[in-house]
Amino acid sequence: MTIDIPQDKLVAGVDEVGRGPLVGDVVTAAVILDPANPVEGLADSKKLSEKKRLALYGEIKAKALAWSIGRATPQEIDELNILHATMLAMQRAVAGLSMTPELVFIDGNRCPALPMEARAVVKGDSLVAAISAASILAKVTRDAEMTELDSRHPEYGFARHKGYPTAEHLAILAERGPLPEYRQSFKPVRRALGIE
Repeated sequence: MTIDIPQDKLVAGVDEVGRGPLVGDVVTAAVILDPANPVEGLADSKKLSEKKRLALYGEIKAKALAWSIGRATPQEIDELNILHATMLAMQRAVAGLSMTPELVFIDGNRCPALPMEARAVVKGDSLVAAISAASILAKVTRDAEMTELDSRHPEYGFARHKGYPTAEHLAILAERGPLPEYRQSFKPVRRALGIE
């Protein structure tokens, strides 16, 4: 499957990282690539090694016409639910761009409300270079935040599981209870709080 990318329009790609974890922000990125200055080796961030992601992260920020990070906090996730919080974070990423795109490609099957044309692309992080770039920026940003949280709370193992509900993480959560950075609307966290 190929996606028709108009050459005469300013196009942004948007992706999110962190819908599944129990802790931390959902992080989104919006990127407008420069067709005259391409970034080689872009792919879905989950399919790249950490070393490759970090190298591409620097290159994308240096070569892109514009890029922006958006986020929604655990409190917003709890208030809105994870889907609506993700849409809000995507809106924030697009609004934060230093140039206004004419068309926005969103990874997934639905688009947030935006003031310009937007198209959802399933598996877009493998099909649209700008979405791949956004997925890399979002993933490196969120992983760094989990490493930083790990440095403050090493007993939770955030650097290893990145907040995802692995067996190890669920065991630690049940034993130690949630920190303020946890998403209290998520079932395992509710269980640990004694709400479920």
